[in-house]
Amino acid sequence: MELRDIEIFLTLADELHFGRTAARLCLSPARVTQAIQKQERQIGAPLFERNNRAVRLTPVGRQLRDDLQPLYAGLQDSVQRARMAGQGITGTLRIGMMPLNAYDLRHYWEVFRHRHPQWRLRIQSTQFSDAFAALRRGDVDVLVSWLPLDEPDLTVGPILFAEPRVLAVATDHELALHTSVSLEMVADFQHPHADTGPDYWYDAYAPRQTRRGRPIERGPVVRDAEEAITFASMSGLVVLFPAHMSRYWVRPDIAYLPVTDMGPLPYALVWRSETENELVRALAAVVRDLGPLPSGD
Repeated sequence: MELRDIEIFLTLADELHFGRTAARLCLSPARVTQAIQKQERQIGAPLFERNNRAVRLTPVGRQLRDDLQPLYAGLQDSVQRARMAGQGITGTLRIGMMPLNAYDLRHYWEVFRHRHPQWRLRIQSTQFSDAFAALRRGDVDVLVSWLPLDEPDLTVGPILFAEPRVLAVATDHELALHTSVSLEMVADFQHPHADTGPDYWYDAYAPRQTRRGRPIERGPVVRDAEEAITFASMSGLVVLFPAHMSRYWVRPDIAYLPVTDMGPLPYALVWRSETENELVRALAAVVRDLGPLPSGD
């Protein structure tokens, strides 16, 4: 197979639609069809079952996809590393952001890039439901996570910031009549739940009970802030967030109320201890040198 034909096959295996595959690769549908037919002749078996309603991989097609995906990904990585080396870039540090305030942290990113022009910094969003799995899979090198965190395979680095808490409610919710709330007040309402671990980590974000011991009911499971906000706007849930949400996620149907009886939530760099390298140590050094953001930034 030629490299372009492999790309066409893997894209069609992902899209399962000839038109979308052609559009994604900027090709004609006829070119996609010709490439697949050529591959099927070479292999001697159909790779896809297609009719007027659907396109599906055959068992042979699934096997070929599973065999080719890691090889193609490795080839792409090799080409990208060679391209970066040609630009004088010798490494990339991928930072997974659970909070939405990457812009607030721009001074850390700018200083890192100034100190280490040979390294590229890539900031990407990470769902809190998948954050530690993504870190352990190697999808990201460093995670910006709230604390506390005490996991034997993870290193907790310097703190970036600590923020007060706000409560997101629908603008027609009864709590929206208040200018601020306490955890005791919001215990009367259902909060979303995150099916993620460790439990103590999420409990630090959304407590299971108030300081007086009143239980706080948890409702539907959410994967990220967007799902939580949707439940708040549509289903009457209330959602705890760090204060920067009130600046970065302004919506006409959501009100953010300061929570008066919860301490600031700290966020720090976290990485896998066994994969710590000079890029990770360099970013941690930048954060230590600059110190955490001033309270309220």
